[in-house]
Amino acid sequence: MNNELCSQQLKDIGEQGLLEILQRFCPPEIIGDDAAVFQTAPGQSLVVTTDVLVDGVHFSNLTTSPEDAGWRAAAANLSDLAAMGASPLGITVGLGLPGEIEVSWVERLYQGITECLQKYNTPIVGGDIVRSPVTTLAITAFGQVNPSQIIRRSAAIPGYAIVVTGVHGASHAGLELLLHPELGQNLQEVEKMALIRAHQHPQPRLDVLPILWKILATPCPIPIAGMDSSDGLADAIIQICRASSVGAVLQRRQISLPAAFDHWLTQEQALEYALYGGEDFELVLCLPQESALALVQHLGQGAAIVGKITAGSTVLLHDEQKKFPDQVLSLSQGFQHFGQ
Repeated sequence: MNNELCSQQLKDIGEQGLLEILQRFCPPEIIGDDAAVFQTAPGQSLVVTTDVLVDGVHFSNLTTSPEDAGWRAAAANLSDLAAMGASPLGITVGLGLPGEIEVSWVERLYQGITECLQKYNTPIVGGDIVRSPVTTLAITAFGQVNPSQIIRRSAAIPGYAIVVTGVHGASHAGLELLLHPELGQNLQEVEKMALIRAHQHPQPRLDVLPILWKILATPCPIPIAGMDSSDGLADAIIQICRASSVGAVLQRRQISLPAAFDHWLTQEQALEYALYGGEDFELVLCLPQESALALVQHLGQGAAIVGKITAGSTVLLHDEQKKFPDQVLSLSQGFQHFGQ
C-alpha cells in the first residue's frame, strides 16, 4: 500500500482518484467500458446474485477489519452461487462511502475481497462508487451452471434426506466472543480463535459441487433442492419447504455443532445458535437418501443428515429420545431486517 495514501481521505483524491486505485484490483482487459461482457460456455446458464452490506448492520469496526468485511462480502455472494450449483465467473462492486473515510480503509476492503476471490479464480470486473452518509457495500456475482445441475429451493420431494455440509452456530459464537470478550471462559484460546475466524472468514462451499455431481452422475438428472444457511439453518429449511410446498422433520440431536460448544453453552443455547445464528454459509441440500449418505461420507466431519422432507407444510424439530417436546419452527424466530 502507498504510505502517502494511508492518511489521505476520499475527499482529498475524489472519485477519479479512487477509481484509479480500485481499477488495479480488476483485469485490465475487462474494465473500461460501461459494462463487462462475458462469453459463457456453450450449454451453460448464467446465474446472477446481489448482496448488500451496510455498516452497523452487517459489519462494524468493533468486530470486523476492512479486510474481513471484504472477505465476508465476497464469500456471501460466492455462497449464493454455490447454493444454485453455479461456478463463479466474476463480481462487480458497488460502494457508498462517506467523504471522510480514509483511502487506506477502502484499499484494505478490496484486499479482503480479492483474497477471498483468488481462491476461486474469480475477478472483480467493475462496479460503481457514490458518496453516502453510511458505508455500504453491494456486490453482484455472476456464475454459470449446466441447466440440468441447477439447485432450486422448489425441488424438494417427500422422502428426501436433508443434508448440511458443515457445523452450524460457529459464526454467531464468534461474533458473540468479539462483542463480549469476557465470554467463553471455559474455551481454550485455539477454540476461541476458530470460532472468531468462522465469523470473520466464512468459506463458501463451492468445493461441495464437484463431489455432488460425481455422486449424482446419472443419465437422468435427479432434481436437487437447496440453498445456503446464511440466514440460519432453520431459515434455510423453512424456505426450501415453502418453495417446494412440503414439510420437514429436523432431528435435534443430528444437527452438527462445533465441538467447543460442549463445554461452553447449554444444549438450548447451542441449538439456538445453530438454528438462528446465521452466517455459517454452509449448504443445506435435499436429495435421495442413498445419495445423501454418499455425500456426507465424502465430505466428512461436520457434514450430516439432519432430517427428512415430509408431506404437508409443518417444519418440526423432533427429539428421538423424547427429552424435549416437538417444536414447530418458524421464520419469526430468526433475524428480521425490519422487525420490531
